[in-house]
Amino acid sequence: MAEQLGDLTRTHTCGALRPDDVGADVVLLGWVHRVRDLGGLLFIDVRDRSGVTQVVFENDDEALMAKAKRLRSEYVIGIAGRVQRRSAETVNAKLPTGEVEVVVRSLVLLNEAKTPAFPIADDSPVSEDVRLKYRYLDLRRPRLQGNVILRHKVTSAIRRYFDEHDFIEVETPILTKSTPEGARDYLVPSRVHAGEFFALPQSPQLFKQILMVAGLDRYVQICKCFRDEDLRADRQPEFTQVDVEMSFARPETIFGMIEPLMHRIFAVIGKTIQTPFRRMSYAEAMATYGSDKPDLRCGMPIQDLREIFRDTPFRVFREIVGGGGTVRGFVVPNAGGWSRSEVDGIVDQAKQMGAAGLIWARRAEDGTITSSIMKALGEEGVRQMLDTATCGNGELLLVAAGQPDPTSKLLGQLRLMLAKQKGMLDPEQYAFLWVVDFPLLEWDPEDKRFVAMHHPFTSPRDEDMALLETDPGAARAKAYDLVLNGSEIGGGSIRIHDSAMQSRIFSLLNISPEEAKLRFGFFLEALEYGTPPHGGIALGLDRIVAILANEGSIREVIAFPKTAAAVDLMSDAPSAVDPRQLRDLHLSIRPGRE
Repeated sequence: MAEQLGDLTRTHTCGALRPDDVGADVVLLGWVHRVRDLGGLLFIDVRDRSGVTQVVFENDDEALMAKAKRLRSEYVIGIAGRVQRRSAETVNAKLPTGEVEVVVRSLVLLNEAKTPAFPIADDSPVSEDVRLKYRYLDLRRPRLQGNVILRHKVTSAIRRYFDEHDFIEVETPILTKSTPEGARDYLVPSRVHAGEFFALPQSPQLFKQILMVAGLDRYVQICKCFRDEDLRADRQPEFTQVDVEMSFARPETIFGMIEPLMHRIFAVIGKTIQTPFRRMSYAEAMATYGSDKPDLRCGMPIQDLREIFRDTPFRVFREIVGGGGTVRGFVVPNAGGWSRSEVDGIVDQAKQMGAAGLIWARRAEDGTITSSIMKALGEEGVRQMLDTATCGNGELLLVAAGQPDPTSKLLGQLRLMLAKQKGMLDPEQYAFLWVVDFPLLEWDPEDKRFVAMHHPFTSPRDEDMALLETDPGAARAKAYDLVLNGSEIGGGSIRIHDSAMQSRIFSLLNISPEEAKLRFGFFLEALEYGTPPHGGIALGLDRIVAILANEGSIREVIAFPKTAAAVDLMSDAPSAVDPRQLRDLHLSIRPGRE
C-alpha cells in the first residue's frame, strides 16, 4: 500500500551526489530504475530527471530489507541514508554519481507501478505507436527527457537573446478569422454566433504586421501554429515557431539579428558556428542543387554540361540540347571502388525517381576510363565530358538530360540519396545557408492563375516593380529562407507596407477587391493609417531542436505529438463528442461519403 510523503523532504536530486558528499545524511525521492538482489545486499538505482544514484540495503535490518525486496521497476520511493564512497572495483565511471552510493536507513513506498509496456531503464527499440500511446512512460526515458530539457534550454536562450535586443513578446489570438491561403485551416464553430467559425492561426502573420502598424517596433513570440495538412517527419498539425517582426527592416537587418541568435542557440549544445552565413539565390540553388533547401555538407554541385553535347555524336543528348533542353551532372567522390552492379543500381533508382535515363562515366584510381555511353560517345568524348566536370581519379560522374528544372530536381534527389547511403552527411557539421531572391509569384496551371510563392503580403524587389506590369512571373521577392543541413528552419520576407501595392498584388493573385475586403479587410484598413516599412521571419523551433538533438523526426522533440495520421494515441483525440455539444454549436454530423 502506498505511503504518504509526510515530512520527508528531498535534500539532493538523484544526479547530484559526488565524493564531496561522503558522510552526509541525504533524502532522495524518485523512481526505482533497476534492482539487483545479491542476497545479503540489495542494490537499487533511484532515478529522477537529473540522473541515477545507487542506494544499498544491508541485511542487518531485516524489516527494512523485507520491505525493500518488494520493490519493482518504476515504483516511486523515498529513501533516507548516508553517503559512502564506493570501493574502487565497484565505481561506475559511466555515471556522474558513480563514485558514491547511499546506505539506506529508512524507506517510504510512495506508489507502486504496473509492469511498464516497455523498458524504461534502457533505450531499446519500441514501436512508435506504443511509445505514443504510453507517452508518459516514454517521457521517463533518458533520451526523451534529454530532448525536452534541451528544448527548454533553447527556448530560454531565445527569450534572453530577444529581451537583450529590446524585443517585446506579445501573445496574438488563437481564435481568429479564417483567411485561407495555402494549407487548410482548423475551424472552431461559434456557439454564440450560429453558423460562424473561428480559425486556429496558421501563423500570426497579420497580427504581427499590425503590431508594426501599432508602433511596437520589435516583436517576438514563441507561438503555436496550426495547419490541417498531410503530415511527415518534420510536420505536425500543431507546431511551434519563433515569430519575429521588425519595423524599418531590410533583409540585411533580419540576417544581422538571426545569425547571432543561431550562434547563441548552438552554444546550448556547446557548438560554435561560423558566421556570416553563405547566401545563394533561389535560381542558383535550384540549378546547382535541385532544391530550394540544399544540404551543402556533401558537396557534389550539379554542373551544366550542355555545351559539350551541342554537336556531339550522341544523338539523344544532341537533340535535347538543340530543342532548348539541358544536360547536367554531378561528380561523386570516392567511387572508384564501386562495383558495376552498384552503379547500375543507382541508374535503376534514378529511373524509379522518374528519370528517362541516366548515364555515367568513371575514372578508376589508375586513371582508366569507363562509361555507359563509351560506344556512342567514344573514349575521347567521354574524357572531354569527365574533364569538363572536373571528375578525377576514383570519381564517378552521373549525368541526366531534359528540361532544366526537372533535370536539376531529379539530380538533386539522387545526390541527396547517395549522400545518405554513403554516409556523406556529417551530423556534427552545420551548413547554414540563406536562400534569397525567390520568385514573387508562381503559376498554378490547374487554377490558371498566379499564386504567392511565400504569402500575398511579401514585397517585390525594388528593381522588379516594373515587371509586375509586363512579366509578373519574372518578378523576385524580398523573401528569404534560412536552411540548415537540407532543412528549412526559417522563412520570412520584407512585407508590403503600402495599401496601393497590396491591392496590386491581390489583383495579380486574382483576388477581387470584394474578396480582399472580406478576407483581409481589417488588415487592409490598418495599412492606411501610417504603416512603417517592416519585415520579419518565422523560425521552426521543432526542426531546430530536432537538429540539435540529432533526431530524424520532430515528434522526438515534442512532448505530446500526433501520429502521421494526426491522432493523439495517448488521449485518443480526435474523438466523437456528446450530441448535446453539437446542438449547442448548431452542428449536425452527416454520414461520410464513399
